[in-house]
Amino acid sequence: MKFIINKMLFNNVISNTSPYVDKKDISSITSHILIEAKDGTLNVRATDYEIGLKYKVKNLNIQVEGSATANVSTLLSILKGLKDEDIIVETMNNFLFIRQGKSKFKLPMYNSLDFPQFPEIGNKKKFEIDSNSFARGLKKIFPTIDTNHPNFALNGAFVDIKENSINLVGTDGRRMGLYTIEGKNEVLPNENYLNIPKRAINEMQKLFFDSVEIYYDESSLIAISENFEFFTKLINRKFPDYERAIPKEFAHVLTLPRDKFLEGMKTISMVCEKMKITIKPNSLIFESISEDNSEAKTEIELVNDVVSDLNLRITNRYIFDFLNSIENIHFKLEYNNEESAFLVSSDGLINVIMPTIL
Repeated sequence: MKFIINKMLFNNVISNTSPYVDKKDISSITSHILIEAKDGTLNVRATDYEIGLKYKVKNLNIQVEGSATANVSTLLSILKGLKDEDIIVETMNNFLFIRQGKSKFKLPMYNSLDFPQFPEIGNKKKFEIDSNSFARGLKKIFPTIDTNHPNFALNGAFVDIKENSINLVGTDGRRMGLYTIEGKNEVLPNENYLNIPKRAINEMQKLFFDSVEIYYDESSLIAISENFEFFTKLINRKFPDYERAIPKEFAHVLTLPRDKFLEGMKTISMVCEKMKITIKPNSLIFESISEDNSEAKTEIELVNDVVSDLNLRITNRYIFDFLNSIENIHFKLEYNNEESAFLVSSDGLINVIMPTIL
């Protein structure tokens, strides 16, 4: 194999695939990327078996077709020290060589034939959804998804495909995020839901800005665009009945200004992670909840529809995550009492939040 490529372009491709390699076992072939040069196209693959990406560079100056593997960390370190000019990448005697001017680097390789295969589309069902809307919705519920929950189902986004909408759901057991994408869908038995790991969602948000086709079955999801192929294994665990977690009735429904609410929270959050919010007919009062006897309090004038005071005990981060996920200048607060879950919503996003326990 031998090809010539601009150093910055090659560095960007390698950097894009770097998150997908196995960083736990550096002796494994999955700690390497697979580099394939064929038919004028460079394909760079990386996977740790759970998630994978193939990135494509077309119209490349390929002098000899072939393939190689390389340790990502070592390769990026080499590229970092080179000039922003063309480099020569070639294989010789089972080694990979990187050359630029009078500089030459020699890297060990694995046998390319041993590199893991990516799943194929085969009989997978096509997911008929606008990829930008999908990525936008996943971003909105991303903060509510847990990372290391004992119930592994909660470590991913549950995608519930209904006849007239698609619900994206995340929860960590103390709060739940739900974003609804409206639209007609074909609903088939046992094929109307999937659970995407949080790590995969993080990578998908970096990729889903062009036209993307998505395919899935019970075990994996594949996304394909003109420039990349992405796959992730899915979580095969039963997700909780999220619709039961949404209260059906509320005693109080208020519309509140996002910016004023944020202003009050930011003032108090500098000294605490939890706070008490009192909603009065003519104001909002924010008070710190702290274990070290420190105190903070601020009041913002605001005319509300409440007749008597309403008290919320919140974990600051939960409300910040919600308010930072909406664009509307107002949001809705639905509330029963200070011991029950309350609901905040705007722009198709709902968060059901349990009150903070003192």
